[in-house]
Order: sequence, then C-alpha cells, then structure tokens
Amino acid sequence: MSNFPTIGDAIPDIAMETPEGGSVKPSDFAGSKLVIFFYPKDDTPGCTTENKDFSALQADFAAAGTKLLGVSKDPAKKHAKFIAKHGLTAPLATDAEEGGLSDALGVWAEKQMYGKTYMGMVRATYLVGTDGKIARIWDKVKVAGHAEEVLAAAKAL
Repeated sequence: MSNFPTIGDAIPDIAMETPEGGSVKPSDFAGSKLVIFFYPKDDTPGCTTENKDFSALQADFAAAGTKLLGVSKDPAKKHAKFIAKHGLTAPLATDAEEGGLSDALGVWAEKQMYGKTYMGMVRATYLVGTDGKIARIWDKVKVAGHAEEVLAAAKAL
C-alpha cells in the first residue's frame, strides 16, 4: 500500500510554475472546487485532445464552481506554445522540480513502453473539494469522455 494522499486527504500544497513564469499552488484555489489533471506531454495526440476537451468545457466547470489546472513536466515556454497553438483556455502548470506535486501524489511513476522502463507522468485527474481535500481520483485515465465524466462529478460534489 502506498502512502500517497488519497480520497479525504488534503491535496499537497506544492507550488508549480505557470507559462507566464509565475507560480500556482492548490491553495490558490481555496473556496472553489479544483480539477487537477496530470498528462504526460504537450502536443501529443491524447494530451492535446484531453486539454482541448477540458478547455471546451471550461465555462461548464466554472458554472459548477470548479477551476481547472492541467499539469505536466513540460517547461513553461512549451506550455505557452501549446496553449497558443490549440487555443487552450484551461490553465496549465509545470511540475518540473523533483519533489513536486506529481511526485507527492505518485503520478510521476515508473512506466513501460516497448519493454523499456522509464519515469513518466501517469494520466490521472484529481477533484478537490472547496475544503482542499481530495474528493475523487481517476487514475489510468482514458481520454475519450473523461472531461465530461469529471464535470459530472464536479457538479455532484
């Protein structure tokens, strides 16, 4: 059993870099519900679709009192290009430092592809309540329909 935060635990309050060079952390969203979606890499097919899906539903999330934050290890400059290229409206953050939020949650993990083992971002989503506690976790996310499923859970929270 891992000792990573789980449902009912407070989301670790670890700062990440914004594409503009500022910083953002979960406590910045206190009083709102927050969806943090972790994805492997900017501008890859699944990650682009996931970011576009969350961006397309941003107004619906806002109406449900829910903020969005997409997180990968990509550098801030790459995030800025990704946002501009695809017209993304869901904010992004870079969790590049060791000991970052993805490490604290266990979503920066060992992965395998073509028989090779490497460290990578697990596609996972966390729904955090207005109290800063984790209300729902989706791990090993499949992109199709995911943003809609998260929206339904946010509305129900």
